[in-house]
Amino acid sequence: MPILASSRAVARVLLLVMLAVAMVGCKTFGKRGNELETLPVEALYQRGVTAIDNANYNQATEVFTRLIGRFPFGAYSEQSQINLAYAQYKNFKHDDAYSTINRFIRTYPTHKNIDYAYYLRGLVNFDRQADFLSRMVGLDTSRRDQAFLNQSFEDFSELLKRYPQSRYAPDGRQRLIYLRESMARAEINIALFYLRKGAYVAAANRAKGVVETYPQTVQVGDGLAIMVDSYRALGQTQLADDAERVLKLNYPDHASFAGKWPQYHSNWWKLLPVVKRG
Repeated sequence: MPILASSRAVARVLLLVMLAVAMVGCKTFGKRGNELETLPVEALYQRGVTAIDNANYNQATEVFTRLIGRFPFGAYSEQSQINLAYAQYKNFKHDDAYSTINRFIRTYPTHKNIDYAYYLRGLVNFDRQADFLSRMVGLDTSRRDQAFLNQSFEDFSELLKRYPQSRYAPDGRQRLIYLRESMARAEINIALFYLRKGAYVAAANRAKGVVETYPQTVQVGDGLAIMVDSYRALGQTQLADDAERVLKLNYPDHASFAGKWPQYHSNWWKLLPVVKRG
């Protein structure tokens, strides 16, 4: 019986401690909430900036959202919308970030930092097409849905078209190179699928599309190799010989000439250039 009584006493103490912690948390949250309703715009903005500097993106999102709600007009509100989109992006809230930045671009098309807005919009989809898990384990992201990849390409292209002298343009160009490689690789993956299924016409057409659409990518050699195999299987000897002649001339060390075709494609992700991500 004394042991049981002691256990109950310990349980009561733990319960009291938990209640005390919860009350402190509620008071802290209530205090912060009240401050967000009473701080002047300058102080509120600085609190959000400090949260971003400390990588506290949840708090930054809360602060900038409240600032925009309390002060919907003015320079602080305009910049807060960009900061809010950045905080959402860093917090992996990609849909929210994309929506916020699009709203900013529509509302403030002549803002002094509009080039960054276009750049950030590209970053959002750039990271969505190659998420954390894929980057960690080295999965071939070109085998996934290419919608975000294509949209990111359009976003960075728009940045370079509108603001070619922007400070963000050089990084945007590098990302476009990476994205073109990924898009070409995606098409090669589809062509290889058709080739393995014996759909030689479809395989040849996809591969030809890579050669014509992405002429500066490393995947052109693979496209030519698929065309050679597909045309040979279809009995199109002249077309196969033509494709093989071009392949030998431009890619004399291609894996198909060493009997390693197309097995080496399991490691394609290693062939892509390394690009700094946002």
